[in-house]
Amino acid sequence: MIRRTTESSCESAVSDDQSSKAPDDDTDLFRLAMLGVRPHRPTARALADKPEPAPIPRQRLQDELEVLRELLADTEPDEIESGDTLLYRSAGVQDAVLRRLRRGHYRIESELDLHGHNRDRARLAVVQFLARCHERDLRCVRIIHGKGNGSPNSGPVLKALLGSWLRRRKDVIAYCSARVVDGGTGAIYVLLRAR
Repeated sequence: MIRRTTESSCESAVSDDQSSKAPDDDTDLFRLAMLGVRPHRPTARALADKPEPAPIPRQRLQDELEVLRELLADTEPDEIESGDTLLYRSAGVQDAVLRRLRRGHYRIESELDLHGHNRDRARLAVVQFLARCHERDLRCVRIIHGKGNGSPNSGPVLKALLGSWLRRRKDVIAYCSARVVDGGTGAIYVLLRAR
C-alpha cells in the first residue's frame, strides 16, 4: 500500500510540475530543451577546401586520341610493297612453329581467294572464313590476297589490310607469306589457335 501511495504522489508531482511550466509553442519547447547548453566558441581555424585535381595537359590527351585512332584505323596499303613478305608470330609461339609454317610443313586445310574483293567485302569474307575454320577446328589455312597487279593504285591494297586485320584476332597465332608454289607474296599461310 505504501508503494501505491508513493507512485501516485510522484505522478501527481510530475503532472503539477509540467502543467505549471508547459510551453506554449515550439520555440518555448526548444528553449526548454536547450537549458544548460552553452554555445560553441568559434575557432580561428579555416576549413580547407579539397584540392583540385592536377590538370591533364591538352597535348597528352591529343596524343592518346591519336594513338587510339591509329590502332582502330586500317594500315595504309602503300606501307607494304608488292615484294614484301608478311610475317607475324603472337606472344608465346615458338620460332620453330613459325619456321615450319614458312617452309610449308603444315597441311593447308582450307583456302580463301580475295581476288576481285574491295576492302569491305574482303574484311567480311575473312571474318566469315575464319569463323567457319574455327567451327571446323581447322589449324592451317591459306588466304590469297593477290599481288595488286590489277589494282588501280598499282599496289597490293588488301595485303597490308589483311596483315592488320589478322594481327588483331586472338584466334590467329601466326601467319607468313606463302611459298612460291602456293602463291608467294600474293598469299599467306595462317596458323589458327586450336578450339
